Amino acid sequence: MRHRVKTKSFHRRKEHREALFINLAKSLILHGRIETTLPKAKALRSFIEKLVTLAKEDTIHAKRLLAQRLKDQKVARKLYTEIAPLFKERNGGYTRIYKLEKRRIGDGGEIAIIEFVEYPS
Repeated sequence: MRHRVKTKSFHRRKEHREALFINLAKSLILHGRIETTLPKAKALRSFIEKLVTLAKEDTIHAKRLLAQRLKDQKVARKLYTEIAPLFKERNGGYTRIYKLEKRRIGDGGEIAIIEFVEYPS
């Protein structure tokens, strides 16, 4: 039973799962849109939206927290200088998920695209 379990484990240890989300978040911040499996995209959405909300605060403490959580100063800088100002007037809902067709080769997993709503193409 999954009583009081909020996150999916993806059959990984906590450290491996955190590294997965950090790498997916870095790719999303750098490219604006990534293609991944649907469960990973849904789990990444809550992770990245908390980061964008934190980046909207223009304080040194928020910038240090972003660099600490993303483990990369360049990616954190891009998040709070380029991406967060696009969402100043928005109170959440920074990402969009599109479902694609299932993967034909391999496990037949559901594929999705996750992207920022206001990201310039």
